Amino acid sequence: MKPTFSLPKTSPRVLLIAPFPAPFINVDIAILQEFARVKCLIKSGLKAIPLILWNMLFCEVVFCWFGSVYAAVAALFAKIIRKRSIIVLGGVDAAALPEINYGIWLSPWKSRLLTRGLRSADLILVVAPSMKEKIKEFARYDGANIEYLPTGYDAAFWKPGAPKEKFVLTVGQSDTVTRLKKKGIDFLCRAAEKMPEIPFVIIGVTPELLETAGITVPGNVQLLPPMPQAELLKFYQRCAVFCQPSRSEGMPNTLCEAMACGCIPVGTDVDGIPAAIGNTGFLAPPGDIDALVNALRQALALEPAFGERARQRIISEFPLQRRVAGLKRAIFSKEGEGRVEEWWIDG
Repeated sequence: MKPTFSLPKTSPRVLLIAPFPAPFINVDIAILQEFARVKCLIKSGLKAIPLILWNMLFCEVVFCWFGSVYAAVAALFAKIIRKRSIIVLGGVDAAALPEINYGIWLSPWKSRLLTRGLRSADLILVVAPSMKEKIKEFARYDGANIEYLPTGYDAAFWKPGAPKEKFVLTVGQSDTVTRLKKKGIDFLCRAAEKMPEIPFVIIGVTPELLETAGITVPGNVQLLPPMPQAELLKFYQRCAVFCQPSRSEGMPNTLCEAMACGCIPVGTDVDGIPAAIGNTGFLAPPGDIDALVNALRQALALEPAFGERARQRIISEFPLQRRVAGLKRAIFSKEGEGRVEEWWIDG
């Protein structure tokens, strides 16, 4: 039985592959559905591979979120059957942190397969500019098919609201110790311990996971479970300072959402974090707790109106329209017709 694609029939058929659901993937699905017939395969496990290959026979473009085993297999098969392949790299696919066992490039067989897949893909979209050089180094090639296209944010939804309160917010949904440390939650807890007079709120982390990781939670830290975006918005609107203390990130979505809501950003100077913050907040070296505390204190000392600079940066540098234009160009472009970013600038 052939897969069913969404209408209209005159639009290109796009097969979107992702290993798990996520809000930022849902945004791309909604964008693609504006001009393409989209079928989504949100699957994981070896059983997903035959399903992916079968569905590829009926599409014109395969669009893979994350550089994974599935994306590599899809890109290689697309080359054989002469279909266009696009891989979006989001973070874990551009990382190798052996100290926390994070990143696909730590696996010898996965890294070899992904190298072949990335080299075979028609287009690689990286969400942060620093990722391009990393991928060129990991995959050992010139990276001629790599383009920078950041995720985009709807500033009409992510917007200031309630009066700002002097507390520090971090959002880092974590279900494993590796992901917990990747998000730098251990760094944040150590910083909070040195700032007992300041309330901290961490969303997406359980006390049980922190205990498993051997992380002490200071008394000024409140832990909250993952929540819908409408509820998350209320916390962004209330908090004065948002902290992204990660060891590794692509383009940090929660940081950008918080900035759009007028939060003053503080983050570690790694990967896509400085690209997001620019000159609107403060950076600290990852793992330097004293520097992180100092950055947080500087941010908290500012008037809440300073957060408007962060919002304006998201509006100008990471608008949703930029993502729409880039994805449309990625789907429709042929070799030699110009780069994704050129189309956005000209458009």
